Amino acid sequence: MASQRELSDFLAASERRAFKQAMFAVHNEEAALDIVQDSMMKLAENYGERPATELPMLFQRILQNTIRDFYRRSKVRSLWTTLFSALSPNDDDDEHDPLETLQTQAGSESRETPHARFEQAQVLELIEKEIMALPPRQREAFLMRYWEEMDVAETAQAMGCSEGSVKTHCSRATHTLAAALAAKGVSL
Repeated sequence: MASQRELSDFLAASERRAFKQAMFAVHNEEAALDIVQDSMMKLAENYGERPATELPMLFQRILQNTIRDFYRRSKVRSLWTTLFSALSPNDDDDEHDPLETLQTQAGSESRETPHARFEQAQVLELIEKEIMALPPRQREAFLMRYWEEMDVAETAQAMGCSEGSVKTHCSRATHTLAAALAAKGVSL
């Protein structure tokens, strides 16, 4: 069983990556923050007594389900506001800095030139846009496998699908990203 300290440490370590995943999915900073907060609360309330080794996979599953719930609620809300009010469902005035969560290695900032930082910012922005353009299941599988560094079995369990589906989604996502970035002249 995870102690309160282990649970707290896990949530603190997962916060930024979870926020970034939610941002990729919903494209709205406030909604992403709410999704992460709701996911963390659900994990702590319902699964806090589970072993610490199970927390990453459980949290990913909860996070993805909370994102899906957001879309379900948004769809219903959008339908009703379209029918009964003049409010626009797309109040997206938020600007997000892709470098906000970029963590540099110790001492690397002093060796980088402003030009190199600018180029890096442009490449990161392109990569983020291309990740956002991926179909939801491909994006979900790609982020879990390559960002969260979950193995195929863990990703399949968190996504509620077969390991073959995870491999297919990841393969398609990487090929799509590589082609889109190559078309824009980016080689990694």
